[in-house]
Amino acid sequence: MSRLRERTAVQSAGAVTLAVIVSCELVLMLDATIVNVALPEIRGGLGFTPAGLSWVSNAFLLVYAGLLLLGGRAGDILGHRRMFLAGMTVFTVASLAGGLATAPGWLVAARALQGLGAALAAPSTLALLTTNFQGEGRAKALGVYSSVTASAMTLGLVLGGIITTALSWRWVLFVNVPIGLIVIALAPRVLAEASRRPGRFDVAGALTSVAGLGAVAFALARAAEHGWRDAAALVALACGAGLLTAFVRVEARARQPILPLRLFADRARAGAFAGLLLLPMVTMSTQFLIVQFLQEVLGHNALQAGLAFLPMALGMLLTAQSAPRVITRLTARAVAITGVALIGAGVAWLVPISATTGYVPGIAGPLLLVGAGLGLVVVPFNLAIMSTVAPADTGAAAGVLQTAMLTGASLGIAILSSVYASVAGNTGSRGSAGSAVAVADGMGAAFTVGLGITALALVLVILTLPAQR
Repeated sequence: MSRLRERTAVQSAGAVTLAVIVSCELVLMLDATIVNVALPEIRGGLGFTPAGLSWVSNAFLLVYAGLLLLGGRAGDILGHRRMFLAGMTVFTVASLAGGLATAPGWLVAARALQGLGAALAAPSTLALLTTNFQGEGRAKALGVYSSVTASAMTLGLVLGGIITTALSWRWVLFVNVPIGLIVIALAPRVLAEASRRPGRFDVAGALTSVAGLGAVAFALARAAEHGWRDAAALVALACGAGLLTAFVRVEARARQPILPLRLFADRARAGAFAGLLLLPMVTMSTQFLIVQFLQEVLGHNALQAGLAFLPMALGMLLTAQSAPRVITRLTARAVAITGVALIGAGVAWLVPISATTGYVPGIAGPLLLVGAGLGLVVVPFNLAIMSTVAPADTGAAAGVLQTAMLTGASLGIAILSSVYASVAGNTGSRGSAGSAVAVADGMGAAFTVGLGITALALVLVILTLPAQR
């Protein structure tokens, strides 16, 4: 009887430990998309411009992506539990501040602070999971962790719709606060600290990457509102290019860089990294734009807009599960080509979007194709990156993989929303600025650019991934 009680106690403690780790990762991943459904309400409530609205997503994604590798390094040196707690504290405070925002700048600053918290906490979740679980328990814990992370972004759209409809857009941020407080309270009691490894911080690399990407994104948003003759847009673009060039030089010389350039020496690996940068540019910006089309043109409420993305989730779920089996019969290259082609077909379907486009004939089908394609490309890209990397570089490669996806998502939203805002805001278009016709025209132009990016990704896959099994 006593042994049974001990076993039950151990299982209960393990469940709480796993719940703390997974809850952290869940809220961080949800925040990449949960605000998207609330964007029309945020725009009306705080007075964002069409181009400025993209910064509600971009501020979070840019800081998250830019500091993710530095956050992982901080966990190695200072302790992963310590960085987990620090990151969740920053993220929770920022969520509260964002929910209380009364001006666009306030909300954007809070979203950037959320990105900082996410970058500090996220790299430590997996390290703490492997430290706190062993053997069969670790395998089960990893299964739960992977399932949650895979579904989090699509779940964010659905939950964003439910919360915005039932309460208000502010609660898509407030909802993080009680979860964060519970995680912060329980973590010191149930999480064992991971071992530390001495090293140096590549602060210069982190700062130049974040500042460079931020400057480029600002230039795109500024040009969308004021045109490419605007001095501030040109100066920001030049500064961004200079900072990114400096980042590459810093990484080439750093003794312990956050982005080891040797990871790009292998052609297949470099092609996979490029694919994971380019395709999220298309898929995340497609979500960003379709949410606004559903609400501003089709008149869907936030809940309907969130549920409208279920075909995308279904397509991703079906193909992601079958991709590993298909790769063993064909090749990673063939599966990746098929996936990119499906994404391209979905985006091409969206290019002729108009003010009279209905959900079933014009939106559901493209979302299903994009989701199916995304589910196919992830596995072969991950294989191309991780199967040939040196054991000492596996952590860095995994970090660069995540960073590429987040960076692509933020740049894609900046670029495509810039194109959309430029066309939709042109009063010389077929309808007045802000009308359903103008909105559809802007989105059609943005999807055309997205199709071009997808075509570039397809060419890179064909040229870089090996044809053999």
